[in-house]
Amino acid sequence: MLDIKRRTRTIEGIAPDAIPYADLLEQDTPTILKGVARNWLLAQRGLESPEAAMSYLAGFYQGRPVTGYACTAEVGGRYFYNEDMTGLNFTRGRVSLEEYFDNIRQHLGNPDAPSFYIGSTDLDVFFPGFRAENDLVLNDPMFDANPPVVSIWLGNRTTATCHYDMSNNIACCLVGNRRFTLFPPDQVANLYPGPLEPTPGGQVVSMVDFRNPDHDRYPGFRDALATAEVAEMEPGDILFYPAMWWHHVEALSDFNAMVNYWWNTSPAYIDTPQNTMLHALLSLRDRPEPEKRAWKALFDYYVFGPSDRAGQHLPEHARGNLGPMDELKARKLRALLLNRLNR
Repeated sequence: MLDIKRRTRTIEGIAPDAIPYADLLEQDTPTILKGVARNWLLAQRGLESPEAAMSYLAGFYQGRPVTGYACTAEVGGRYFYNEDMTGLNFTRGRVSLEEYFDNIRQHLGNPDAPSFYIGSTDLDVFFPGFRAENDLVLNDPMFDANPPVVSIWLGNRTTATCHYDMSNNIACCLVGNRRFTLFPPDQVANLYPGPLEPTPGGQVVSMVDFRNPDHDRYPGFRDALATAEVAEMEPGDILFYPAMWWHHVEALSDFNAMVNYWWNTSPAYIDTPQNTMLHALLSLRDRPEPEKRAWKALFDYYVFGPSDRAGQHLPEHARGNLGPMDELKARKLRALLLNRLNR
């Protein structure tokens, strides 16, 4: 384990129906809410045994194949690239939940077992009825306009290599123990991101092996560690962390289950910034430095400054796309961009 002194802020004794979601977003810092999900039935079954937890989950499963991942014991549960980066170090396929649970059961008690992992699986589609007995109380009005995507993550000892997500997240540790190592977004250079594609799980991952970091090859990682914090989670704990925070996730037990809630507060018609970044690689990155500095100034003015600054000196009828964005404007702007990209 990395020698990280800072521990994630923890709040004790908060009732499930009193979670201050808006305050958490405003404070923009990872926070453990201790024991909020300890009374969920899956958490209770997990305290009995891994078999009890798997049997409970199987009761909701309707037979639809899930996406399962596996890697050999030598990999140590770290889902990553192969040694020469010509591919990935794991296999992926559509499997039945029962088959995967059988694989996990065969290796209970073996710390050197092969790794089996089912990630980001839609709860309502694959486990209908589960949320009637296991769910957060989402009583903040922001969720009316921004309903979260709710997923389940299952497996034995696995490591999701450090990455970021574009949504806010609440991760509910229900069975087994988990460890999150978190870094603020400004540490991107010190985490040495890998290729944009392919990626092990859809998002860019850090190339640093947290189990044995090569500080000669990745010297900036020491600076990243100075900003890092660790969230040690027990069954029933939930962890909030903001969008764009880097997180390295270790499932530490023979069987682990986590439910997470992803959401954004931006309107659904707002495009993903990931597309903007890809287009910027195409159109900006390789321009001469003086031009890049000029475009940076333009982006600061039009995009990263106050949202009303660029249009406030213009009559309202003349602001066009410089005025507040709405669904109709977004649709027209998207069509304009597609037309220009297809030339």
